[in-house]
Amino acid sequence: QAQATASFRRQSTIHYMIKMKYLLLLAAAAAPLALGFAPSPIGNINTPHTALHSLPNSLDTLTSGLASIARIKHGVSVNSGIASNGPASKFLPTIKKLFDMENSRECRLVRERITELDLVVSTVIPACPNSRMVLEASAVPMMIVESSNGEESTLEGSDAILRFLDAEFKVKDITDESQRGEEDVAGELLSKADDVLVFVPGVLRAGRGSKVCGAASSSLDVPRPEKPLVLYSYEGNQFCRLVREVLTELDIVYELRSAGKGSPRREELASITGGSSQCPYLIDPNTGIKMAESKDIIEYLYKTYADFTPPSELLKSVSGVVTPLLKPVYKAIAPLQAGSSRENEFEYKSELAEAKAKIFDEIASAPVVIYTYSLSPFCTEATALLDSAGVSYEEVSLGKEWIPGLIDDPLKRAALLEITGSSSLPNIFVGGNSIGGLFSGNPGLLAALESGELKPMVETAMKSM
Repeated sequence: QAQATASFRRQSTIHYMIKMKYLLLLAAAAAPLALGFAPSPIGNINTPHTALHSLPNSLDTLTSGLASIARIKHGVSVNSGIASNGPASKFLPTIKKLFDMENSRECRLVRERITELDLVVSTVIPACPNSRMVLEASAVPMMIVESSNGEESTLEGSDAILRFLDAEFKVKDITDESQRGEEDVAGELLSKADDVLVFVPGVLRAGRGSKVCGAASSSLDVPRPEKPLVLYSYEGNQFCRLVREVLTELDIVYELRSAGKGSPRREELASITGGSSQCPYLIDPNTGIKMAESKDIIEYLYKTYADFTPPSELLKSVSGVVTPLLKPVYKAIAPLQAGSSRENEFEYKSELAEAKAKIFDEIASAPVVIYTYSLSPFCTEATALLDSAGVSYEEVSLGKEWIPGLIDDPLKRAALLEITGSSSLPNIFVGGNSIGGLFSGNPGLLAALESGELKPMVETAMKSM
């Protein structure tokens, strides 16, 4: 009876943990709708996939599109009453520099006006708190302009910049006085709505375009473009926003050529592309690359100007909540799944010793070895991260997941627990030593990449093979 009771408790615990895991995964899947991050659609369950990578996907497009809808009156079309395309344009000031942060309300207001006035910014400089050139900016946004006679002036804050742009580039309003009363009432109502809606894009795209990512940290030897990249863009386009977010996160300086609806610059763009005026469009004078399509541009930027393609911030947040809760449970369940409760204890220990010996052989066979589950987003993200960093590895799969019926080798999982103190996967070994998982461990894969430790560790392991 005691054995039956213990067996029932073990089964109840496992069933409870299965329910808990699916609830946590459901919460992780729902979170992107609120936070602006998005898992890719899940295909064949037998096919490994990266569910939560930082490359844009359908929900990124959706949340960025909703951000554009929230500001649909702004930053889309060129105003009819502007001076920048008229005969006096050569006497107007030029915008030399704009210190900017993509996911900033104040900066967004400035970029919207730049689109509406159809302006070119010679140099957009990312000015996040951890940007390389942020110390050059006494405020964000900050704009440096040059008058037609060569005099430079500095404008700090969105209010000062907007006043300057309107005064210099807008044609005076000549609305008939009889119409002005009705327009003022409508304008007041719209203004009140705008006061609320101006915050929506920042909420929908929370966590993106507000800091330099670890893959482009100044502590790494990351390639930097000698000449500014050129981006044809307009503020209200959801695909342009995705590109500008990554330019900010990679700390890349670029020239902004506004190409909103009604802009003559669209003809300029069509002459470059052979007919299309589609935005965004990127020109990299450092490599000669010219390309459209936001996803292609973002992949190019990561491959060219980042040390690796970073994992999803959402997945990292979920890991910070889920891992501490489930780690002790995993440690308790792993030996039970491997058969530690069987009557013949000697048989279990013998099989466990064989599994440990097999692991030692595997981790000695290659400089980098990673133990994974094929359905785990943490595992598929870890392998994608190694791929993007150019690190070769041997992958050992223990099945689809840790859940009974999906795990193929519970003994090896229990052996990993005894060797490393952790039964969670992925578990990554470099030179025979475990560095932990994707986000946790000693130091963990992402931390090792961001600090620049991983590649020297791999090189040392290769020499000792």
